[in-house]
Amino acid sequence: MKFPGHSLLLLATTVSFWTPTTVFSFAPSSLNPHGRCLESQMTLNIFPQDTNSHEGNHHNLESYIKSVEKGVKGALVATCLAGAIWASPAALVGGMMSESGMGNSYNHDPMHISSYLDAIRPSVVAQAKEMASASGSRVNKDPESLLRYGLPIPKDKEIRKFQAIVEEIRQDIQSKRKSSAIDGIKKTKATIKSKSSDFTQMCRSPKTCEGILSEMTSVLDPLSQNVAESQTYLNGSDQERAALDKAYNLQDQLQKLLTQLEEQMVPEGYATPVPEEYNDLPQLKGGRATVEFLLKKPDNAPFDVEGVNYPEAKMIMVIDGFTAPVTGGNFVDLVQKGFYNNMAIQRSDGFVVQTGDPDGPADGYVGTPSASVGKGKNGERLIPLEIFVKGDKGPFYETTIEDEGRGGQATVLPFNSYGALGWAREEYDVNSGSSQFFWLLFDSDLTPAGKNVLDGRYPCFGYVVEGADYLRDVKEGDIIVSAKVTDGLQYLVQPNK
Repeated sequence: MKFPGHSLLLLATTVSFWTPTTVFSFAPSSLNPHGRCLESQMTLNIFPQDTNSHEGNHHNLESYIKSVEKGVKGALVATCLAGAIWASPAALVGGMMSESGMGNSYNHDPMHISSYLDAIRPSVVAQAKEMASASGSRVNKDPESLLRYGLPIPKDKEIRKFQAIVEEIRQDIQSKRKSSAIDGIKKTKATIKSKSSDFTQMCRSPKTCEGILSEMTSVLDPLSQNVAESQTYLNGSDQERAALDKAYNLQDQLQKLLTQLEEQMVPEGYATPVPEEYNDLPQLKGGRATVEFLLKKPDNAPFDVEGVNYPEAKMIMVIDGFTAPVTGGNFVDLVQKGFYNNMAIQRSDGFVVQTGDPDGPADGYVGTPSASVGKGKNGERLIPLEIFVKGDKGPFYETTIEDEGRGGQATVLPFNSYGALGWAREEYDVNSGSSQFFWLLFDSDLTPAGKNVLDGRYPCFGYVVEGADYLRDVKEGDIIVSAKVTDGLQYLVQPNK
């Protein structure tokens, strides 16, 4: 049986139920690429007991209850902080710093909340921030937005503010917050007028960026007109829908121009630093590549996406050489070699869609191995685990985010988006990846960003930017008819000979 060890733990949340006598903890099972259960992780913990004395039982019970109480307090504080962060970070800080607020508001609270806040550890604050930014419906699921945030732009504060304004327009159009969308368009126009010179000076070619900003400006008036027109129609009418569709398409043009603008802000000749010992592996250096996959069902049955049938599934993926130069380079190299052509989908279980295991005894691509990483048991070319954390100058290798003592920190490209691309490996061997990869079927309720065990443990090396919905009906046995690199091949650097 293939893939005996390429397991993925997709849920990090542990659900706990406790009573005065027992604690049941349910952790997710490990799954192999075919979705079969490798091990169940249900545990039953009984309160420690001293069989020689009733006092021992009472002491242990009391200690346990205190530890549970402490954990619950921390969780409650983190939850409250998360809500406060969403509502107003400034108000949160101001309230905590106010002596009168702390002195008078909480002294009469039987829970003595003020003392809990005084004892908040940095980890609890971090948990609150994570809860506020990485779960629920407000998590950033837009792959193109995530790719923009992943661009290595120095001194990016102002362009990120501008990006947020532009992207919020889309959310407003989708939610029919029409007045807010029009306000966002006005803010976009005002920002371009006031910051145009600053933005162009950040670009490799100021003249190119002047043209991009001019195009963005030309889109704003018709965008505003279509949103305003939609306000004159009955809610839910065909006319409203047509006007909003036009507005959405124009906003999409605006975001694509924003991407071009931000890509111009990556410094000339920039390439993510990679340790020299990996120079004998393919790398995607200094840019991104676009890859197109075409899938068909073996019996020529259609792909059923929300009741609409399609004869084939075409997906466009952006592979990020800035965030994952080794992983991305390995993938683009294999695509260019035709490795994935006519390969079957080998796992589809509702959490991931996975492929990359060739016919024969090998679990991956058989090729010249790296001297530093070595080869697999059947001659597979292996690549190191590659993780890039926000704020770092480059990825770290051959270790997970927990092993680095940095659990909970955000990665540059998170597993936030439906169709996020991840590199498969054996669960307990960080350097066992070869050619198997997966598309994550992201669900913000089941696998919230920052609360699954993918971020920081498996590299996210790109996203599906077009056609991700096809993954809803991609099944085991479906065939990758063709896989090709359509752009960015110039960034693929082959190993030193």
